[in-house]
Amino acid sequence: MIVGTAVCPHPPLLLRELTGGEDVAAPLREACHGALAELAATAPDRLIVVGGGTSTGEHNDAPVPARAYGGDGPRVAQAEALPLSLAVARRLLDETGNELPVELHTVARDADAGEVAALAARLAGRGERVGLMVMGDGSARRGVKAPGHLDERSFAFDDTVHRAVSEGDTAALAGLDAGLAEELMAAGRAAWQVMAAAVELDGVPVRAGVRYADDPFGVQYLVGVWTCESS
Repeated sequence: MIVGTAVCPHPPLLLRELTGGEDVAAPLREACHGALAELAATAPDRLIVVGGGTSTGEHNDAPVPARAYGGDGPRVAQAEALPLSLAVARRLLDETGNELPVELHTVARDADAGEVAALAARLAGRGERVGLMVMGDGSARRGVKAPGHLDERSFAFDDTVHRAVSEGDTAALAGLDAGLAEELMAAGRAAWQVMAAAVELDGVPVRAGVRYADDPFGVQYLVGVWTCESS
């Protein structure tokens, strides 16, 4: 049974060693820490992390490959390194002192509805209390200096996600257009849809809210929490 979810983005700048003297990601990191504290308050037996990747699969725990993103630290072979979404999640969990068992899953960023549904079915309906940590960025095309330059469609897309997360609207997340999300470089689309489908399968209403929403680098970052009412 899913007792709650925490939605966080996964920019490399959440790895503190990448920000230099000025911690430009501090407010975002603090919001993520707060969301994880709220998730921990639902008393899960296990945390399951879902983040975007090149393919769908379960991953073994591994070192965070900060060096691959310009930081210091040990070299990690690419085959052994965690994908960015899971690496950032692993670091956030370490920073908040998590001691629960953790499962790490990626969902392909271009996953279709069947692939999303199959992963959601693996996560839902368990006998133990499950907390979901869902990693995903919004559009990366929200300004002329954004990674994908400016696409005006980004604002309506991200507004839809914001409203859906703030209201616990699983149908709105399920209805996100995969093709549009790809064009807007919205890396979180598939992971958000896995969350929505898993919560829908468990059939438990949620209390929902957004804790952070901003686009400081032309990429939409959203932090939200869903707490299942029966938890």
